[in-house]
Amino acid sequence: MQRANFTRMEDSRQEDWQLILGEFIPFARAQAQRVLAHLELLKGDCGGFPVDRYTHSLQTATRALRDGRDDEYVVCALLHDIGDTLGAYNHPDIAAAILKPFVSEENLWMVQQHGIFQGHYFFHHLGMDRDLRDQFKDHPHYERTAEFCALYDNPAFDPRGETLPIEHFTPMVERVFARPRQTIYKAAA
Repeated sequence: MQRANFTRMEDSRQEDWQLILGEFIPFARAQAQRVLAHLELLKGDCGGFPVDRYTHSLQTATRALRDGRDDEYVVCALLHDIGDTLGAYNHPDIAAAILKPFVSEENLWMVQQHGIFQGHYFFHHLGMDRDLRDQFKDHPHYERTAEFCALYDNPAFDPRGETLPIEHFTPMVERVFARPRQTIYKAAA
């Protein structure tokens, strides 16, 4: 495998970047597979919940799919908690960072804020304000995010609930991750 020859980016040359770009394109194209592999880290991690985080993710996506949501929305439902393994205190931010180049503003906002909105169903049990989401009452994506939690995230902890296998969602993830929309590297993709 060839490698660039610089030790400082300021000393790089166009030939170096042609080589790097040649490696970047196949690497970027395999992002969907890396994301799906990371999602599997949620298997077996129940954290006290009735189902593991992987099953919860599949159930959330299954519910959204059965309700007729488009691929992008279903992928957001599938990946909304993917950040649990790395961000115990900010998992929605991690999921949003992964999805940001590939999804619409409304779906990105929904994923990024879902933790606060989901809190409506349990924050009061922790001595927290269950209406913390009300700070966003006037936001254009408030209703979308409240609906996501009410219909898909909140009820997806059922050990007997319908849970489609990951293979059902893999083509959707591949399609969504094949089309970066918001990235400074779009010209290179």
